[in-house]
Amino acid sequence: MSESQTVRLLPWSTPDGNPCFLAGDGSGYVSRVADSIETMQLDVADDLLGHADDMLGDSKATARELRFLAAELTVALRDTRRVAVSRGTRLSSSVPGPEGHGNDASAGG
Repeated sequence: MSESQTVRLLPWSTPDGNPCFLAGDGSGYVSRVADSIETMQLDVADDLLGHADDMLGDSKATARELRFLAAELTVALRDTRRVAVSRGTRLSSSVPGPEGHGNDASAGG
């Protein structure tokens, strides 16, 4: 793999739940689809937070409604964490460290 290529954690999994990765320079079709899905996932999380604020302030919210909200927030949090890990990994691999090297923890002395 060339220096301009990175490995990206994608915002979806295999049918059996394993993570999917993409090797490339980040400019291809699959990267653009992944960017779009990540944006959608973050937007959903944002909407759910607003809904949670409203529902938690409503003393008439039922236990069933709150359980459903908790389940949806769990999915959104899992998606958001995956986006953060993916973006953080790509960011740390693109930031030069001391002496022009990448951010490699094993380097140094």
